[in-house]
Amino acid sequence: MEELGFQEKIGFIGGGNMAKAICEGVVRKGLIRYSQVYVSGPNIQNLLYWKEKGSVPFRGVCANNSGPKASPSDISLVKKMFEVSGVCQQVPESLINAIGALAGSGPAFVYLILEALADGGVKQGVPRNLAVEFAAQTVLGAAKMSLESGKHTGQLKDEVCSAGGTTIAGIHKLESGGVRGALMDAIEAATKRSQELAQEKHG
Repeated sequence: MEELGFQEKIGFIGGGNMAKAICEGVVRKGLIRYSQVYVSGPNIQNLLYWKEKGSVPFRGVCANNSGPKASPSDISLVKKMFEVSGVCQQVPESLINAIGALAGSGPAFVYLILEALADGGVKQGVPRNLAVEFAAQTVLGAAKMSLESGKHTGQLKDEVCSAGGTTIAGIHKLESGGVRGALMDAIEAATKRSQELAQEKHG
């Protein structure tokens, strides 16, 4: 049997979907076992999920970001663990709430967009299952192009919009409906709520 990557105990503040996804990724890679994982959070159902997995769940907890006592090896360990499940960047504490809104709440916003795109297809006669599949693949392809091309998203959008074509007509409707401002407002609202929740916990 291969030796595990980490022998340390790993803690999650909050045991929701994001923690589950991260932990599943590092366990699947053989870096840790669930028995090494400690999870805190207010949701009993989430804590029962972790207990069934063999983790150690508990409630009421306060944590800081990497402060002066965090060693380079501590930071490296956390970075290695998070990179298994996705992007890992070290950022100033002042950006934590905003990035949490973008990366943590953002998926729900994208699901809403996917549902709306699929609904639009259904309205035009596309069967629901096909509409959902095409909407999801479209968003996946666009996101991949944005990450891999190195081009500005505005340039990518312009490349799809032919003069007098169908796409620019759709873009006009989106802009008229305020979709850009609505998404920016959603990130702002989620950031503010995150700040409020932090103040409530420490108040």
